[in-house]
Amino acid sequence: MSRRASLVALGLATIMLVACAPSGPATDAPAEAPRQPLLRWGGDAEGGAPFVEADPADPAVVRGFDVELAGFIAEGLGRRPQFGQVAWASIEQSVARGDFDVGMSGLEDREELRARYAVSLPYFEFREVLAVRPGDSARVHALADLAGKRVATLGSTMAYRLLLEAEQRHGVVPVSYDDDVHPYTDLLEGRVDAVLLDHVIAERAQRRTPGFVIQRDVIARGHYVAVFARERAALRDSADAILRERMRDGALERTFRRWGVWDAEQAAYQRQLLSSAEAPSTLGTNPEKVARPATGAATVMAYLPALARAAAITLGMSCAAMLLAVLLGGAIAAGRVYGGVVTRAALATYVEIVRGTPVLLQLFVLYYGLSTMVRLPALLAAIIGLGLNYAAYESEIYRSALLAIPRTQLEAARTLGLSEWQCFRLVRGPQALRLALAPMTNDFVALLKDSSLVSVITVVELTKQTAIYATNAGSWLVPGLLCGVIYLAMSLPLSRVARRLEARWSVR
Repeated sequence: MSRRASLVALGLATIMLVACAPSGPATDAPAEAPRQPLLRWGGDAEGGAPFVEADPADPAVVRGFDVELAGFIAEGLGRRPQFGQVAWASIEQSVARGDFDVGMSGLEDREELRARYAVSLPYFEFREVLAVRPGDSARVHALADLAGKRVATLGSTMAYRLLLEAEQRHGVVPVSYDDDVHPYTDLLEGRVDAVLLDHVIAERAQRRTPGFVIQRDVIARGHYVAVFARERAALRDSADAILRERMRDGALERTFRRWGVWDAEQAAYQRQLLSSAEAPSTLGTNPEKVARPATGAATVMAYLPALARAAAITLGMSCAAMLLAVLLGGAIAAGRVYGGVVTRAALATYVEIVRGTPVLLQLFVLYYGLSTMVRLPALLAAIIGLGLNYAAYESEIYRSALLAIPRTQLEAARTLGLSEWQCFRLVRGPQALRLALAPMTNDFVALLKDSSLVSVITVVELTKQTAIYATNAGSWLVPGLLCGVIYLAMSLPLSRVARRLEARWSVR
């Protein structure tokens, strides 16, 4: 049988080799035309229209005005555009490391960006505008009118830097989001008092979820640009020439009109851009309103207080969530060991559902999905979400520890006249706690790291603050090292205490 199987395998391998072998061209066939070289460009389809979005008719295809601009550049260079998905905050660094030739996805022109990359001409001017509820439209026209109020925006953006400055000047409370959908839904639900974002994003959100007012007052102006690696300045210059030509022949206007972002102000800006000999990096901006980040060691010192506050939020939130997980997990474990059939089945179902679904999904459902019934503050929702998730894992640790105690000890305790509660308190519980201590410690360290997920519900914890720092610094090296050191400083003492307790209890 083994010989027959070997012959069959050899035959199948031969057939596969023959089928996969490249066949030589026929003598009378023309030579195949060489394929066009690629222009690899990176963007974030999660940002959606009108920048880059997946085509509803074919999700494998992207569309948007940045997609069309990348096509213009590729066509002018005699190349074929190839899109690559990358998180918005990582586009620039992906370009720098050579993953893409160019990055385009509503990237904002800013001073530190031009210091590190070859940046295209600013091809689109956007306006930072406030969105408020109708009842506040007559009162709120500037950030100074929002003292003590919660104002939402996307993290690592020009708008976020404006809010940080307004926090210092006017007492505004910045609320950072990872997407541009939930700021506006939270505005309508009363979780935030205003949203500061690009007028392009605000108008799209108003069409999607009407009910708020976009103020006409312009808080600041900025521009979208394409980003090239610093050593690819020649490619950037070619792209600039192509974009200018597409402006002159009206192709850019037609693209912007098609995506509903062309207006009189954009037309005036484009005329100004074409009439200038060079495109200034701050054309149309108000540099006094934009916070200019420090560089080098000064950047580290400037961000240390923010990182320290974020670390305190992470640690406090993790401790509270772990306390909830321990208490609830202990109750679940006790119910599964001592409860009846129905109780054990219900608790087992809870454990399997929680362990079988991602904690990120659970946080979304808890914070956004249940908002029509209960509106939890973001930090409280994060604590409850992490606590409920880890309670399922803790319960399995405690249940296995309780079941690991030899039955003979329990029978001996009952023979001595101890009640079931006394057996648990004096015999079973202490030994189970010693067995569960090591995995409990591991779970706490894991929870400490999983707390980085709560940024999706607007909690600015350590990893989120580090991501903001890294975006502004243009590198993850120093911010990442600092973040890692802080996480180690929080987790290592706990591990050491746990080892000491294990050593002490093992002697007894």
